[in-house]
Amino acid sequence: MPTIRREEPADAEAIAQVHVRGWQAGYAGIMPDEVLDRLNPVAWAQRRRNLGTADPDHPFTTLLAEIDGQLAGFTTFGPYRNNQDRGDLDPAYGEVLAMYVTPDHWGDGTATALLAAARAGLIERGWTEYRLWVLADNQRARRFYQRAGLAPDGERSTYPLPMSGGRPPLGLVELRYTGRLDG
Repeated sequence: MPTIRREEPADAEAIAQVHVRGWQAGYAGIMPDEVLDRLNPVAWAQRRRNLGTADPDHPFTTLLAEIDGQLAGFTTFGPYRNNQDRGDLDPAYGEVLAMYVTPDHWGDGTATALLAAARAGLIERGWTEYRLWVLADNQRARRFYQRAGLAPDGERSTYPLPMSGGRPPLGLVELRYTGRLDG
């Protein structure tokens, strides 16, 4: 089983590496290769630092799963973002904003441990219901969340995936899943 701990400022690079690897493996066949190939862990690490995600007063918490001293995955949770806008928070609901596990730890319980830790953190903050968004075409993630007791609630959104060369964003359909924290 992994060791779960809270993100620290020095973790930005390792988290970005897991995030990029998670996108590249998890979204292969869902997102164009050109998008996945240009992902830059250095830029993603800087974005984390700029957002201040390791700050204890940040509204969102990131927890890390480590196995044998190596980062195997992470999850980020906090208040629900209306329209997925970090500036428009709904304190009535919790949300899992992100969960990524390196492909070599898929199916070994790391994701289950991370989701359990996120749920515990949401319960600790007083929420009884939580939500998350998942790409409609990400069947692996959808099966995982359904096994964990979440279900689509009928809400849909379109994620505007930036494209290169001045092309308009590619719209990827996302589904909102909802679960209870008090049962």
